[in-house]
Amino acid sequence: MNNTVERRKSKNLEVRRLVDKAVAVCSDFFKENYRYTNQEAIDELGLDDELIDQLVEDYVVQILTSISQFEEIIDVLQAQASANEELNFTPLHELAHKNLGVARNLRIKDAEKLLFDLMKNEDLDYLKSSLKVLESCAIKLKPTCAYNTLKLIEVKSSL
Repeated sequence: MNNTVERRKSKNLEVRRLVDKAVAVCSDFFKENYRYTNQEAIDELGLDDELIDQLVEDYVVQILTSISQFEEIIDVLQAQASANEELNFTPLHELAHKNLGVARNLRIKDAEKLLFDLMKNEDLDYLKSSLKVLESCAIKLKPTCAYNTLKLIEVKSSL
């Protein structure tokens, strides 16, 4: 029993640190403290808050798993740039567009801005930093879900 309590306390502390870092990253980028509420999505989509809450959790998992795909695409683009080849942003833009639709439907304003930038901007350094902000915004939305997803990604990548 005591071991379980200690593990829970440790996890809560890790989640708190993750959220604190995410809040700082988002605040630095946006220069404001945006906080998502699901009321706009509830009103406009006509869905109940439990369903919206589940959809937001699904979105967090989707974004956090997409981050590695975005990073791989940006690595390819950086290699193309280093080799003085023509840069093909299409895969990046398509992945951003796919994720943007979900963010728009759920009325997640900070993610909308970042994903729109990922679709239109072609500055590789900016795109890479935008991914960190996007990840941080997802963490802020559903911290425990994000923590669990990041841990699962970490375990899967070590196999």
